[in-house]
Parts: sequence; structure tokens; C-alpha cells
Amino acid sequence: MNNEVIEKAGEIIHQNTVYGTQQGSDPFCVLALIDKEGYPTASTITASQSEGIEWITFCTGLTSNKVNRIADCNHASVCFNKDGAYNITLVGTIEVVTEPSIKQAMWYEGLEQHFSSPDDPQYCVLHFSTNRYNLFIDWQETAGYL
Repeated sequence: MNNEVIEKAGEIIHQNTVYGTQQGSDPFCVLALIDKEGYPTASTITASQSEGIEWITFCTGLTSNKVNRIADCNHASVCFNKDGAYNITLVGTIEVVTEPSIKQAMWYEGLEQHFSSPDDPQYCVLHFSTNRYNLFIDWQETAGYL
């Protein structure tokens, strides 16, 4: 049962990324980071790509509050939730990536509203890696560590 729930969670996450979403859907999740005073801060963000529940990427600007918070503390949590149908909570670490090939691979339509191109020096990728999870899907719950 645990593997089935984990697999379903990975599929749901993928469906809620830019590359897995269906036309007309709005892919987003909640990303929680720790601020300078040690408090959690949560904000909605668009997920770019994912690999099961193992990792998720996000695109943002180097001068964003998110990047500043990650510089101080790389602990993070991501939550996907839809109308009680599922709740996928992942806890792990997050890093800021400025490698040109990764920025190019994560670039998607819509980012040009914020950045000139994948080569824009202000554009970066956030890479979240899961350490532990708590999943509630189809009235089944499982928690554990990767």
C-alpha cells in the first residue's frame, strides 16, 4: 500500500508541474521556508518539473525573498493539496541553482514575463530534495523517509 500511495503522489505532483499540467490548469503548490527570525513563511509557487516525490524544481529571481531565505536556511517544505482529495507534504532541503544548462532545461512559457531569457542573470532555479513525506491520497495515509 505504501508504494502505491507514494507512486500516486508522484503522479499528482507531476500533474501539478508546468510540464505535466493539462491545458487550462494552474499548476501550483505551497513552498514553506524559514525567515531570518526562525519563523516559517509560506507562499504559493509554480512547480516547474519533478521526479516522483524525490525532487521538485521552481523558477524565480535571484533577488526574491525566497532566495534570500534559502541563503540563511536551506530547510523547506512543499505541500500539494486539492479540496480534501489529497494532501502531499514533503520536507527536505532546497538549493539555488544558476547553472546555465539547468536554467535552460527548466525554462517554460510564461517566464518571459519576468525574465528576458534563460540566460537572464536574475533568473534562477530552486531545487527541492525530499527527505521525508506525509501523504494522504484516496483516504490512505503514509509517512516516511526517503
